[in-house]
Amino acid sequence: MPNAFLGLGSNLGEREYYLAEARRQLAAHPLIEIIRSSSRYETEPVGYLDQGLFLNQVLEIATALRPRELLLVTQGIENGLGRKRLIHWGPRVIDLDILLYGDSVLDTPELTLPHPRMYERRFVLAPLGEIAAEFVHPDGMTTREHLDALRQRGNTEKIRLFRG
Repeated sequence: MPNAFLGLGSNLGEREYYLAEARRQLAAHPLIEIIRSSSRYETEPVGYLDQGLFLNQVLEIATALRPRELLLVTQGIENGLGRKRLIHWGPRVIDLDILLYGDSVLDTPELTLPHPRMYERRFVLAPLGEIAAEFVHPDGMTTREHLDALRQRGNTEKIRLFRG
């Protein structure tokens, strides 16, 4: 089964509950196995700034689902937990993003792999680096190299390990 990496985020309501419930539902799927989970990080919003702090985490999974099928599963979990898409990059109870799917490169209206903005976001690369620093991305760079490149570009995004 190919390995994929998922980004989880929440900034409404019981953030810890929503991340835990998303993990529970993913683990309960017969074609998904959670391999590793990063720590949880509290992060400032990006894009739309008038909202609360996010709780973010990255999971490594093994799955027999193809990328489009995995997208349907993640969207189903989001919808089941009450995700509303009212403001682009706005507040949400849960966000599940497919960051990487093996070495797949995909660009469709529904799904782009690797995730199109992951290399600009420390809140994605830091937890990904915690569990997969040496993972080689489709562009030939490791997660560690992408995180170093982000630092060199002067990214000032504030994140902190969540101890809640």
